[in-house]
Amino acid sequence: MKHDASTEGPIPVRPPNTLLREWTGPMTSDLVRSPGAFGLGQVPSRLKPDSVTTAVCGFCSTGCGLKLHLREGEAVNVTPDPAYPVNLGMACPKGWEVLAPLEATDRVTTPLLRNPASGKLEPVSWEQAMTAFVTRMRGVQERHGAHSIAYLSTGQICTEEMAYLGALFKFGMGGLHGDSNTRQCMATAHVAYKQSFGFDAPPYTYADFEESDVLVFVGANPCIAHPILWQRVLRNPHRPEIIVLDPRRTETAVNATLHLPLAPKSDLTLLYGIAAALIARGAVNQAFVEAHTEGYEAFAAFVANFTPEQACAAAELERTEFDRCVDLIARGKRVSFWWTMGVNQGHESTRTAQALINIALMTGNIGRPGTGANSITGQCNAMGSRLYANATSLLGGRDFAQPAHRARVAADLGIDPARVPDQSSWAYDQIIDGIDRGDIKGLWVIATNSSHSWIDGGRFDRILDKLDFLVVQDLYATTDTARRADLILPAAGWGEKEGTLINSERRIGRVKKVRRAPGVALSDFAIFRLVTAAWGCGSMFAEWNSPEAVFHVLKRLSAGQPCDMTGIRDYAHLDQSGGIQWPWPAAAGDALEQEPATERRLFSDGRFPTASGRARFLFDPPRAVAEPTDAEYPFVLMTGRGSSAQWHTNTRTGKSDILRRLYPAEAYVEIHPADAARLGIRPHAKVVVRTRRGSLEVNAFVTPTVREGQVFLPMHYDGVNRLTAPAFDPHSRQPSYKHCAAVLEARLNG
Repeated sequence: MKHDASTEGPIPVRPPNTLLREWTGPMTSDLVRSPGAFGLGQVPSRLKPDSVTTAVCGFCSTGCGLKLHLREGEAVNVTPDPAYPVNLGMACPKGWEVLAPLEATDRVTTPLLRNPASGKLEPVSWEQAMTAFVTRMRGVQERHGAHSIAYLSTGQICTEEMAYLGALFKFGMGGLHGDSNTRQCMATAHVAYKQSFGFDAPPYTYADFEESDVLVFVGANPCIAHPILWQRVLRNPHRPEIIVLDPRRTETAVNATLHLPLAPKSDLTLLYGIAAALIARGAVNQAFVEAHTEGYEAFAAFVANFTPEQACAAAELERTEFDRCVDLIARGKRVSFWWTMGVNQGHESTRTAQALINIALMTGNIGRPGTGANSITGQCNAMGSRLYANATSLLGGRDFAQPAHRARVAADLGIDPARVPDQSSWAYDQIIDGIDRGDIKGLWVIATNSSHSWIDGGRFDRILDKLDFLVVQDLYATTDTARRADLILPAAGWGEKEGTLINSERRIGRVKKVRRAPGVALSDFAIFRLVTAAWGCGSMFAEWNSPEAVFHVLKRLSAGQPCDMTGIRDYAHLDQSGGIQWPWPAAAGDALEQEPATERRLFSDGRFPTASGRARFLFDPPRAVAEPTDAEYPFVLMTGRGSSAQWHTNTRTGKSDILRRLYPAEAYVEIHPADAARLGIRPHAKVVVRTRRGSLEVNAFVTPTVREGQVFLPMHYDGVNRLTAPAFDPHSRQPSYKHCAAVLEARLNG
């Protein structure tokens, strides 16, 4: 269980806020910046970099290219890469501050094992940590069965690490149930694409933002959530019409041609009404529908029942707003439809995403520049997780239930086919239910903070007590989940390891090691190697000896799949090409000579990876929300992104002095002025937001960006997800974070 001290060995913990703080000036607003803003990139002479390398950012799915300025081989500064085809020299605040989380004073630097006598976490060696891991996990399996252990992973580690974890757990350790927090983010898009197109295949390229004449954003606020993508919209030379469907008047809605402030979770009914109105106007591309789709006639008959009056009543919209939306889509020559969490995180989210896919298909807005039914991904590597994490989908986007798929994976890996499970894992919520029932007694949590992020978080915390053994693998021992662990494994972060990430537009980009991890912290990849050796299944993973070696394994597994990347030579090829979008198969030409185009979209030939080669129209009647408002809980509570300077649970963005200046230190709730006046709530007063699951004291932000009867909480603050209701889409099993019933109570001393 030795590790290579030359690459993973101990170094002193870096003093906090030393290097970057010496030359980065304060950011005065939450805006996208270009090189030179605030003096960023201007390094004092005594810290002048002596070389430069590049890598992609490790925060969101945009996948921006960064230039990493090195001094004696270690990154001391970062600037956006003007040559990278994603961000073209731009970066959001998180990108500028991507090194700051590595310098945090609460980095965990050695394994920590809870002493049963004192109840405290105490430092141990890696050898002791691995002995505890194997002994206790195997003990759980011996007492409760092979499938009584599970893991919850992330969309923010490298693709090679995700693949290693899923293969090790299922093929080596004999486990079955593992999922990632991509379930909270992109499960809906994954299932919607797979059902409609035959494969999880976002069809677009970022160039489509610049080539549309109509852009429709549904449940998406790229101004805040994906600001670099909004910059791509602003580069559009066609003066496009921009339509936003969102209950809130978001920053993106303010900049739209047309904002439809629909009632929360009325989007499916509204989209069916829009489809019916487009059919009535003769806006269907009949030639495309007949040549490239199936199920249209049944869909057209189904939506005929959704009249404009019915759609407007359900969505609480004016008829003029509805008619203008339909008119803009009908007249558009290149219409693109974009969605993200406002759709994905819903109780009927898969059919809502497919309602957008259906409109794109029936109008022929797919496979051409400036078109598409386009999901914007959340986490930096949710796309890698969807394809290669080996969780609920078999490696390479395959199906555990298909014998031919299992045989192919076993052959490619050189393992006994019996080692490949013949059933898929439980989804995230089902794993949690399994813990509650006592079916899961050992849990391994990797690079996520479920106690903060999971819906109805109070229940999650309570059921952790039912586990026999909880392992948390993270950068920090201070997360809500890590504080509950029996064993903490110290992990390296972005910039402290090698690998690849896959962004929203399917672009595979490099992550590089430009810092030494503190103490004896190891990359997730190295930790999985230690577990492999300690578990005694090293021979099964002999080929998996480095991230780049695993990348070549994944290339082999991708062959013949829609995500084929066999034409990518190696990591250096990714560097030379500015990242490469899948598919890039060797069969596309002489991949050693031919370079991939910078931007490529899917389905330009009208063929889809279904059995028939046609895309499918899929639909179901709308369903009522799980928790409607009533006299006791009269407000609809929505949650979502608060600022482009915040990321998810603030675990990393909270480590940056600069980013903390760009968002409120305390949680706040947006409330309409009329509701505030009626309840006697003054701006900035303390109020309590209460649901059937808990309560949270926050500051009141009185604003007309929300409608009467609605309130909004940013998801980044502690306690927010103790309020949200555990409702799930039946197809994707993604939680519905965007709707539950709440009441507001003014503090008398507020």
